[in-house]
Amino acid sequence: MTGTTPDPAGGGSATLPPPIASGLYGCCPRCGARTLFRSVTAFADRCPACGLRFSDFNVGDGPVVFLTLGIGALVTILALWLEFSVSPPFWVHLLLWPPVTLAMVMGALRVAKGLLLALEYRNRAHEGRIAKD
Repeated sequence: MTGTTPDPAGGGSATLPPPIASGLYGCCPRCGARTLFRSVTAFADRCPACGLRFSDFNVGDGPVVFLTLGIGALVTILALWLEFSVSPPFWVHLLLWPPVTLAMVMGALRVAKGLLLALEYRNRAHEGRIAKD
């Protein structure tokens, strides 16, 4: 938690908790309370400590797509390395790689979603609007 009250609208205040804390520990990007997630990867509706509505932020599917592609590439490299160095039976690959992939994506997803929400809050990110002439 921080010593002073940050800007409720978000923004680059030095008193805000670091964005990585939102991903690693589930800290609210405004007050620092560990209230960001209601389950493993689902955001809570709002922070009970400061009232920040997490439902106002939209992290979308960006973290999922990039994590799946990145971790998929890593798992593919590891599977090829295992195949060419040890040559295990095919069933070993079937039993090993799906749980490893799922665990890596789920573990990294929480961090990525929390970090992205905190950065949206800190940078006051909103949907783009066309200015009227």
